[in-house]
Order: sequence, then structure tokens, then C-alpha cells
Amino acid sequence: MKLVFLRSLAFRLTLWYAGIFSLSSCIAFVFFYLLVSQTILQRIDQDLQDKAGTFSAVLSGKGIAGVKNLAVMEARAAGEKKIFFRLLYPDGEVFASSHMAYWQQIRVEKEAVDQLINNGGAIFKTVAIGPSDQKVRVLYHYAGRGVLLQTGLSMETYAHFFAAFKKVFGVTMAIVVFLSALFGWFMAVKALSGVARITETAEGISGQTLSARVPETGTNDELDCLARTFNKMLNRIERLVKSIVEMSDNIAHDLKSPITRIRGTAEITLLEKADVGEYQAMAASTIEEADRLLDMINTMLVISRTDAGAGDYSFEQTDISALVTSACDLFLPVAQDRQIDFQFTIDQEVKAQADKAMIQRAVSNLIDNALKYTPSGGRVSVAVKHKDRTGVFIEVSDTGRGIDPVDRERIFERFFRCDPARGQGGTGLGLSLARAVVREHGGDVMVKSTPGQGSLFVMTLPLF
Repeated sequence: MKLVFLRSLAFRLTLWYAGIFSLSSCIAFVFFYLLVSQTILQRIDQDLQDKAGTFSAVLSGKGIAGVKNLAVMEARAAGEKKIFFRLLYPDGEVFASSHMAYWQQIRVEKEAVDQLINNGGAIFKTVAIGPSDQKVRVLYHYAGRGVLLQTGLSMETYAHFFAAFKKVFGVTMAIVVFLSALFGWFMAVKALSGVARITETAEGISGQTLSARVPETGTNDELDCLARTFNKMLNRIERLVKSIVEMSDNIAHDLKSPITRIRGTAEITLLEKADVGEYQAMAASTIEEADRLLDMINTMLVISRTDAGAGDYSFEQTDISALVTSACDLFLPVAQDRQIDFQFTIDQEVKAQADKAMIQRAVSNLIDNALKYTPSGGRVSVAVKHKDRTGVFIEVSDTGRGIDPVDRERIFERFFRCDPARGQGGTGLGLSLARAVVREHGGDVMVKSTPGQGSLFVMTLPLF
């Protein structure tokens, strides 16, 4: 359980929240520390320069004696452990100073003196003295007339401030880390509550509970969009499962009839001790039914491969006009036998990139469907139209029974047949094959129908 918790997204998000917030707070504290320390250092340097300026003014007005007296007075006034003064010759020799018992560790740096003489201005140094490494800010200043000033100011007061600041920083950071982890955990759990609902719904789904859905909060945030998408996926899965069940029922129905006929014919022939002619008739009937089953299976394979994008298609420049005319000529005797008025209007020289055999099969399926569901005395019309930059339109219309609006898209599903169509022959694969083939060509098959008046199927093909 501990390992699972450490690997959980909520724990990792909490670490991210706490880490980022703590790091941001640490950076802010460090920046503030550097800003304060720099400001304090600038203030100390300014104080030292002000005192150096005072010494220069006294040296100009009262000479060396006045400077010596000022050094002693300034040291006593501030405290001998707070500040010191030394007066130097340019060679670094000390000729006057304040009381230096406390400042014996601070030496005159020859390098600083040389740099001051060569460049002028002011030279600042930070020196540590004593067992506690107390920091002292030291200034080397050219006072004038061959006199150099070395003065130092203790930073002990500021050191106490920085020590207190570091202690406060440590305590504050501990509180910040704790609070950021606490609020990070709360935010992570709150943010992932929607994911928990989705997980719970997904775990509760089985073949009998496909109707379960993730409750939506209506906030339209990312998790609500995820729940909505998940519910849409469940809707598609539920429809797919239902279609698979229906397809299985249809396959069972369509396979049962020919197998039953084959078995019945064989059984009767054996029981009646038939002669050679009857055995031949039985064999012919068996072959016919087997061919029908093989045709259905092959059609299913073509549709499946086409839907999967693995169809074996050979595209070439095809004369659509000649192809549809040939199909119409093939079905003309069928229409005449059924006393159906069969008309076709075909624009000439209509061409497109297509697999000739597959498009011919799709067109034949549409015409066969129209003739099959149109009663005697009705009319079936076929038209081929060419529209520039739009494509090729193949229209097949009939005056049959029409299609109910709820079934207009379902008729393109495999094995689906409207209830009145059950008495007709066929496998329910013709329209599925037609749409799959045409969509593989980059086109589509659409239907418009009015129940009791007929249907219009429109097949579109791109020019290229």
C-alpha cells in the first residue's frame, strides 16, 4: 500500500506543488537577503566615506594635530569596539591612531595602500577578526598632503541581524514546506476527484452495465471535458456492441437457411434411396448454396479489408459512363421481367480515377437494390452527371416502398435489413459494400427517401 501511495499521481502532484512553491519561496528569500545585505553594505561604505570626508576637511583646516584629536574623539563617541582610525604615511607607516587594543589583528595591507596611491579614490576591504570571525568593513582613503586614512567599522550589529534573518528563514521555510505540502495534497485530491469518478465508472463497466456513465459537473473544465469524452466513447462502444450482437444474429439467420436447405436436401435424398439423377440434383443444390455462402463470406472480407484500409485496389483512369451503361444493360432484362420501367440518362465521357471492378460492383449493388424493392409497374432511373471541380455523381432512384427515417443510416450497416425486406433475397451486405468501396475512393454514398414513394441513392466520386 505504501508503494502504491508513493507511485500515485496525487503524491507526485503534491511533491510538485510543494517543491515548486518551496523553491519559489526560497528564491524570494535569497533575493531579499542579497538585496538587504547589499543595501546594508552600501550604507556602511557611505558612513565610512562620510567620516573619511570629515577627516580630509579637518586635515585641510587644522593639520595633523586636528586629525589626531578627531580620530580619538570619534572612536570614543562611537565606542572603541565599534570603529577605529589610523593615519598612515604613503609608505604604510602608522603615525597616529585611535585606541587599537581591540583592533590589533587588523593590519595595514601593503597591496591596498599601493592601489590607493596609484589609482586614488577609495579602497574597501572586509576583514574577519577574533575567534568568532567577526566581520569588519575597512576603508583606505587618501586624506591629502601625504596622509592616508585607514578606518574600520564593526559589522557585528548587522551580523546579529543576518543571524536572526537566517533563523527566521529556516523556520519560515519549514512552515512553507509543510503548508505547501498540505495544500498541494488538498489541491491534487480535489483536481483528481474527476479522474476517480471516471476510474470508478470504468471499473464498474461490464457486458451487462454498458449503460453506466460518468457524472458531469457542468464546469466545462478539463476533467469535465474528459468525462464528456469518456461518455461519448462509452456511447460508441455500446452502439458497437449492439451492432455486433445484431450482426451476429443476422449472420446466424443468413447462415442457418442455406445450411438447413443443404442438410434437408441431403437427408431426403438418402432416405428416399434416390437414383443418380437425384444425387446430381442434390450436388447441384449444395454447390449453389455453398457458392451463396462463399459470396457472402468474400463480401464480408472485402468490406472488412476496405474499412481497415487494407483493400487491394488498383486505381486507373476509368470511363464511368461506359461502366454504368454496361451495368444498366446487364440489369435491363431483369427490369423487363419484373415489368419495371427502367430508364438511364448518362453523360458521355465522364471519367475518374477508380478501381473499375470495385466501382462496377458498387453500382450494380445499388441498381440491384432498386429493382429488388420496386414493385411491378414502378420505375427505376439511373443517371450519371459530371460537375466541374465537384466530381462525378451517379444517381439511382426508384418508386419502391421507401425507407423509414430511423433506418436511413442503418441500411449501410452489415447484415441490416428493414423488417419488410426480410422476405426479399439477399444478405444485407450490398449497401455496406457500396459505401465502403466508394469511401475508399474518397467519395460517399448518400440516400434520400420518402416512405411509400421511393428512394434516391447518390454516389459521388472525386475526379482525381
